[in-house]
Amino acid sequence: MLNQLTSMIFTTSFGYSVIRITAPILFAALASVVAEKAGVVNIGLEGIMMFSSLFGVLFAYWTNSWLVGVIGALVIGAIFGLIIGVFALKLKTNIVLAGTAINIAGSGGTIFLLYMFTGLRGNTANLTTPQMLIPRINIPLIKSIPVIGPIFSGHSVLTYIAFILVAVVWVLLYKTPLGLRIRAVGENPNAADSVGVSVLKTQYIAIMLSGALAGLGGAFMSMYYSQSWNTGITAGRGFIAMAAQAMGQCEPVGTMLSSLLFGFASALGNKMEGLPGFSSYLVASIPYIVTVIGLAIYAVTQLKKARKRGQ
Repeated sequence: MLNQLTSMIFTTSFGYSVIRITAPILFAALASVVAEKAGVVNIGLEGIMMFSSLFGVLFAYWTNSWLVGVIGALVIGAIFGLIIGVFALKLKTNIVLAGTAINIAGSGGTIFLLYMFTGLRGNTANLTTPQMLIPRINIPLIKSIPVIGPIFSGHSVLTYIAFILVAVVWVLLYKTPLGLRIRAVGENPNAADSVGVSVLKTQYIAIMLSGALAGLGGAFMSMYYSQSWNTGITAGRGFIAMAAQAMGQCEPVGTMLSSLLFGFASALGNKMEGLPGFSSYLVASIPYIVTVIGLAIYAVTQLKKARKRGQ
């Protein structure tokens, strides 16, 4: 059994699957990083991804263009980020409750919207055409390299964008005036306000950017990963992304590494489903077990740091 697992893991197809599965988690995890840096916790990532994944498919279907679908999903994500911001920042609703409401609405509201716009129930498989799906890219030169080529070439456009955004988010947060304001507001809003930084405006921008990034994750799920929208399409990835952000200590590179860990766990679970001798219930729980273990390790390290600061 161990030999089966080893031979399965050390294959190019498994490496390809890890990167493919990591991408939507990474989008949502980066979304969580941007919001957290501004001092606003975006609990609604799961719901935002649900809505964005649905509207990405709908926009692509209405226009017969995957690019319009991706842009539409991004805009829908930003809008729902703004909705959370309005409730939390303007109406003074608890931001956790606001995000939870979006998550609940995402699980049931998307089914209603699907039926209202298309008359379909549960999935959009009947609507899917090749023009609606995000294309794959074979990278010149790299695709011909043994081992490396089959792992890193042939992914969707959004897969590469997800990893490129790690650098983009880092530059945004640490090399731009907006990033400086976001971090200042998140660390000490009163001090930021005293030097003329608009705390509310900065937090609105951060939560909308967070929503837009989550929207890209939703588009990835419905327009590439599943190739259609279906009930429960995100399967808890929004919550896994929050764990990845926490394990990555709210830093883009650390968050990417944590997302890869969860991608590895999910890919391992998918591969083990076909092996005899493994309970399907145990296999399905692997990503969530890794999430709990990761958060426990993160909590312990943070507690040790807090104790050192108190000494």
